[in-house]
Order: sequence, then C-alpha cells, then structure tokens
Amino acid sequence: MTAAPVAGRRRWSRDAVGVILIVAAGVAGYFLFPDSLALLTRIIAVALLVLSLDLIVGYCGVASLGQATLFGAGAYAAGIACVNGVTEPLTLIAIGAVAGAAAGLVMGAIMLRAHGLAQLVLSIAIVQLAHEAANKASAYTGGSDGLAGLFVGPLFGVFEFDLWGQTAYLFGLSLLVAVFIILKFVVSSPFGMLCRGIKEDPIRIRAMGAFVFPVLLKMFVISGAVAGTGGALAAISTQVVGLDSVSFELSANALVMLVLGGLGTLYGALIGTVIFMGFEHVVSAINPFHWMTMVGALLIAVVLAAPGGLSDLLDQISAGKKRNSGGRP
Repeated sequence: MTAAPVAGRRRWSRDAVGVILIVAAGVAGYFLFPDSLALLTRIIAVALLVLSLDLIVGYCGVASLGQATLFGAGAYAAGIACVNGVTEPLTLIAIGAVAGAAAGLVMGAIMLRAHGLAQLVLSIAIVQLAHEAANKASAYTGGSDGLAGLFVGPLFGVFEFDLWGQTAYLFGLSLLVAVFIILKFVVSSPFGMLCRGIKEDPIRIRAMGAFVFPVLLKMFVISGAVAGTGGALAAISTQVVGLDSVSFELSANALVMLVLGGLGTLYGALIGTVIFMGFEHVVSAINPFHWMTMVGALLIAVVLAAPGGLSDLLDQISAGKKRNSGGRP
C-alpha cells in the first residue's frame, strides 16, 4: 500500500528537478548567448510545437505530419489581432492558444475518423490545405509576402520588446516552463493514463466502457492550444508571420525532433528540439551548401544508437549508474 505513494513522490521529485534544469538551462542561455536570443526564442516557440506533437503522437499514438496547422493558426490569429489593434502580449498569447485549440478541434474531428496510414495522409492534406488557404487569403494574412507591421506593446506595460530580444526570450522561457508544468499534470492525471491506455490497446479500453473518440479529441484540443501558444510567441518575437508557420516542412521537422528526443516523455520534445535546431544552426554556418547532409547523418546515427531517442538513452545511462553505485559495498 505504501509503494504507490513512494513511487508518486519519486516521480514528482524527479519532475521538480527536471523543471529546475529547464530553468537553469534557459538562464544559462540568456547569459552565454546574449547575441543569439532571437534564435533561442525561436527554439522555444518550436519546442512548444514539438511538445504539442508529443501529446498526440507519444501519448495517444495518433500519427500526424500536419501539426504546423495548429502552430500557424496561433501565429496568424495573434498576428491579425495585433494588426487590428490588440497589442498586449498576454492577450495575444491567449488569442493564439484559443485559435490553436479551435484548429485542433477541427483537425482532430477529421483525422480521428481514420486510422493508421490514412490518418497520416489526412494530416498531410490538412497542412497543405491550410498553407494554401493562408496564401490565398492575402488580404488578411499577407500571402507569400507575410503578415508584417506587428507592433507589440510592453509586457505588463513596463518591459518593451527590444531589438536584442531580451524581453521576448525571458517571456518565452516563462511560457515554456508554465506550459511544461501544466502538461506534466495533464499526462500524469487519470486522463493522461487513459490516453496511454488507448495508445497501447484501444480495443481493451473500449471494452472497459471508455469512449475513445472524445478522449483523443480532447487531447487534440489541448495539443492545439499548446501549438497555438508557440505560434503566437513566434509572431510576437519576430513581429512577422510568414507561410513557413503553416508549412509541411515545419511539421516534418517537428516530428523528426520528437523522434530524435524520444516520444512520450515531454523531456524528449525539449531535448530533440534543442539538439536539432542547435546542430542545424552550427553546421549551416560552417557549410551552407552541405549542412543537410550532416543533419541527416546525425539523425541516422542517433536513431541507430538510441531507437528510443536521446531521452531514453539518458535514462538508460542514469539507470546503469544507479545499479553500479548500488552494487558497491
């Protein structure tokens, strides 16, 4: 009877350490790379996208290559609201989250009608349709020229979004930590456990009397809110929204980052995003013509060496160290 509370305390203590490490890494990035805060803010925005993808792929087992639809919905919603006079950053984030959740509701209602490979094809079709819709609705989105001229007011009326990106970075880091903590509660709740059960054996879950479709649809809405938050953050930090915010390439890269870091942990989404985008930034600067080859080689090496992702590899190393230390006299 005491095993479950002890395991629960260990899990929450480990998560508390994880959050502290995320904050520490974010603060270290602020001081170590003061000239690259715009890039770091972009990494945070994409990390929110990959976190949202982990919710439906890693925890629900729903294949998707269209997650940029939700990211772009949040970015364009925040951008259009900003152009029309809404300049308060937290309000813009809320607008992006609501738009992403609405897009997640529609996307989930369509994709969950199919299974397996058909879901993957539907997700690709959805992101391509969203991209074309954003391109055609140039009166609202700016089309291929992008939605520019965004003026974001000071955060809390005090902290202005300066040219160096200091406010945007700290704002994004705070959002990332807050969203991560909330998602940890979500995936550890009975609802999160039910999503894991659906991923493992949906037939058994139905036999137990649970309704699979509403549960997965609810997770799609949560995922959309997280992705929309990332899109709104990208719009606020760059003060421009382009078609790349709702592109198939962004969706594919997000899935690659998730596989690189590891599915179903949330930590893997963060690790994969930082490693992929950091490596991409460094090698593209070193070799602008063949950097994709180096990125591909990295991905192949990681997948072969750690099929479960980098987070799983770190867990195995940590478990091995604990066993070795426990076996000593």
